[in-house]
Amino acid sequence: MELGRAGLAWAAALLLAALGAQAAAAGDFDPYRVLGVGRSSSQADIKKAYKRLAREWHPDKNKDPGAEDKFIQISKAYEILSNEEKRANFDRYGDAGESQGYSQHQHRQFHHFHEGFYFDESFFHFPFNSERRDTSDEKYLLHFSHYINEIVPDSFKKPYLIKITSDWCFSCIHIEPVWKEVAQELEALGVGIGVVHAGYERRLAHHLGAHSTPSLLGLINGKITFFHNAVIRENLRQFVENLLPGNLVEKITDKNYIRFLSNWKKENKPHVLLFDHMPVVPLLYKLTAFAYRDYLSFGYVYVGLRGTEELSSQYNINVYTPTMMIFKEHVDRPADVVQARDMKKQLIDDFLSQNKFLMVARLTNQKLFQELCPVKKSHRQRKHCAVLLTGEGDKFAEAYEAFLTFAAANTKDTLKFVHIYRDRQPEFADALLMDEEKYRGKSAVVILERHNNAGKITYKILEEAWQGSKEDNFILLDLLDQLRTDPGLLSLETVLADLNDELAPMFLIRWLYSTLDYISDCWDSLFHSNWREMMPLLSLLFSALFILFGTVIVQAFSDSSDPRDSPPSEKEETAAKTEKNDTSFSKESNRIPKKGFVEVTELTDINYNSNLVRLRPGHMNVVLILSNSTKTILLQKFALEVYTFTGSSSLHFSFLSLDKHREWLEYLLEFAQDAAPIPNQYDKHFLERDYTGYVLALNGHKKYFCLFKPHRSGDEGGTPGSCEDYDSSLHAEARGKSSCSPGSRSIKNKLHKLSFWMERLLEGSLQRFYIPSWPALD
Repeated sequence: MELGRAGLAWAAALLLAALGAQAAAAGDFDPYRVLGVGRSSSQADIKKAYKRLAREWHPDKNKDPGAEDKFIQISKAYEILSNEEKRANFDRYGDAGESQGYSQHQHRQFHHFHEGFYFDESFFHFPFNSERRDTSDEKYLLHFSHYINEIVPDSFKKPYLIKITSDWCFSCIHIEPVWKEVAQELEALGVGIGVVHAGYERRLAHHLGAHSTPSLLGLINGKITFFHNAVIRENLRQFVENLLPGNLVEKITDKNYIRFLSNWKKENKPHVLLFDHMPVVPLLYKLTAFAYRDYLSFGYVYVGLRGTEELSSQYNINVYTPTMMIFKEHVDRPADVVQARDMKKQLIDDFLSQNKFLMVARLTNQKLFQELCPVKKSHRQRKHCAVLLTGEGDKFAEAYEAFLTFAAANTKDTLKFVHIYRDRQPEFADALLMDEEKYRGKSAVVILERHNNAGKITYKILEEAWQGSKEDNFILLDLLDQLRTDPGLLSLETVLADLNDELAPMFLIRWLYSTLDYISDCWDSLFHSNWREMMPLLSLLFSALFILFGTVIVQAFSDSSDPRDSPPSEKEETAAKTEKNDTSFSKESNRIPKKGFVEVTELTDINYNSNLVRLRPGHMNVVLILSNSTKTILLQKFALEVYTFTGSSSLHFSFLSLDKHREWLEYLLEFAQDAAPIPNQYDKHFLERDYTGYVLALNGHKKYFCLFKPHRSGDEGGTPGSCEDYDSSLHAEARGKSSCSPGSRSIKNKLHKLSFWMERLLEGSLQRFYIPSWPALD
């Protein structure tokens, strides 16, 4: 009996020792020790220590084998100590309330506390902990920052299949064999694989919308799609295939191959044909087409199908071996061919990456220009581009064909041949062609070298227009030979603006695609998402219904039979406001303008600083020039013309008395010499000039103004003696041809084009006249 008691005591001691070892292992992770800070350290000290250690142990900079694990520990320690709640939990209990480790040697454990004891699940030998399961998922683990900064941008080149898992998940264990097999198979084809542990990366799991485990989802073009079927190999393969767009690969037969290959000019891309004996397009080929869709167009030929005999015979295809051909500018012969019984992803990538561009590609956007003509990195890595500036149509076809022939015979790694349509990229062409008249209706060749991404280049243009003659070929060849030994041959410099994106879809098409994607997301959420995911959509729907029916009910119970005075029209109310009391305009008011009238303030020496000199950035004061005799009439017309623009809070409206401040106005007009002549004492017409009806838009912060010169006509019929509009030259006025009388019936007509001028003002297309400082109004 004593022996039995002694054995039991010994077993209990072993158990306590084992539990103590587990407790010590669980408490090994000390975030204070990892960051090298004390428990009383401030958040600033913790952040400073984290930045220093993160720079030191970042895997991209530190090649130590343990740098990645050390970096993860540093990040986890900072995550705990930077959060006051987690830091407090760690200070009290030695645990932040969640997993302390993240590397393959630190996994979450399930603890059950009872009277000071805890039990680890490994004590009972349950296979729920990640240490007991297969470790192949560890290389696919995703962190939040890694997902946002790398996975999402990469999803525009390949789709991703992501699994969300956790510990103590029976279903996660059940799908592991299928997941492992499918992940290995799809990864070899080019599909990205990711695993998110919901226990360690709760933020990422919530960001993905995964509220239960296990969850499987697909990511493509930054868009997430959840998998809702049984987890079997066929369903997962079909799910990934359904993520891809449906128009990636076109089925090619004898009837349509000429049309397909001839589209190279319209699409500005080489065209790829895959000949295979499979009745359906292989998934590997679809994934390849998705990855290279910006550079190549893809077609598939099923050689066992009736109707492809002519195509197979045309290009001498071996029906038993998969064959891939790339066609560029010539439809009758491929530019490159590859044949292999086992067409692997690496082989296809190497083949396509060497043939992404046409022999003489057309520059249709800035990205293509940067890829074909990269910036030089050193003197030994100079890259030159020979650019043909040409036009569209049969008139330029001969010159283009000669340039294409020359490019095919002089292909080099350091030299690229491209062409551009001058009418589609006028800014690019104008920057290179100094003498446009010389090359009008003709093609020109320019050799250039890019120096930076800001558009700076050095270049040389062939002196004569390019016609494709033998003499032109010899001149260009000699110039390229000289360039090898004398880079200074490119003596001209300029800065090029970014190219227009010629192939970009129209706004309406982009809006339609976005609408269809949104409807698709809502439809998928309606049938497959849980209630937590549906709450925002349901809340929006019920809010809209409440507002709609609430408005109907209020209108139904309102007494619509009450007689109300009909409000005056906008024009009548505006006119009444301006005619009511002229002196009211001279009083500065900060009230918000009421509907139906325009608040116009007189610009005086009292409010000059607040209404102009110290005007807030982005605000403008639109000032009407008038005299005492034209004040009422011009203010009425001014109010009507600018009324539709009073909705903008950045516009203020004022008027200036010409009788009081003519010198101030003349000083400003000296800076607009194209709009008004410089006054001088010998100009007998200067003192007779009538500035009534002028409008100035003054930007007080940036010190510039825009000028509206009124339309003037002698009578309503437009007599031969009528003045020109505000766009016309003032030299006629300077000669004294006409000077409209302020008291005539046509005073109102001076401002009849003001609304159009206001539209151009808001567009920012008016000429600006800058001044060194605002003159004093007194």
